[in-house]
Amino acid sequence: MNKQLTISEKLFTLETLQRCKLNDCRGTCCAYGVWIDLLEKEKIKAYSDIILSCMDVVSDDPDEWFEDEMDKDPFTESGWVVHTKLIWRKKPVKRKTCIFLRIDHKCALQVASEKLDKHHWFLKPFYCILHPLDINEGGEITLEEPQIILMEEKSCLRYSQQLYAPIKIFEDELRFLLGNKYYDNMLNKAQKKWN
Repeated sequence: MNKQLTISEKLFTLETLQRCKLNDCRGTCCAYGVWIDLLEKEKIKAYSDIILSCMDVVSDDPDEWFEDEMDKDPFTESGWVVHTKLIWRKKPVKRKTCIFLRIDHKCALQVASEKLDKHHWFLKPFYCILHPLDINEGGEITLEEPQIILMEEKSCLRYSQQLYAPIKIFEDELRFLLGNKYYDNMLNKAQKKWN
């Protein structure tokens, strides 16, 4: 990343939220595709053979997996991002989705990472791992509008009978992106607020 990301204290707020379940949401978050860093694009292209073996075949040309338009992004390593292609599907749902979404609701990039005996997010773009969390203008990872995610997007969050804080709900993602030491320090800070 170009900037050192931190966690917004908004993630400490206890709310009646919980993580979604893939069989329920059927990869809804993949409906919009994702912006990926140019270096992530090159990494995906470098592993295109194994990724292709995990995809519902649409195109065997890795250059056709991405849109041409680039955009600046201060939170990615190269500072530039491109968007994944969206394709019309009949399954798992009738709508446009990211080209890497499979019929079984899994991501071909994640499946390929596991086939490579790497961490399951080895090939996943930064913004895929981050979702539905976001980055505010100060470079803090935050959860801006959980109600919009629950009501409109219907992905990655569900209502819960119990109170949970996003810092706990998205522990795996935050540890992966920010490191265990930083995460543990922030969790300590959150727990002091809860007591």
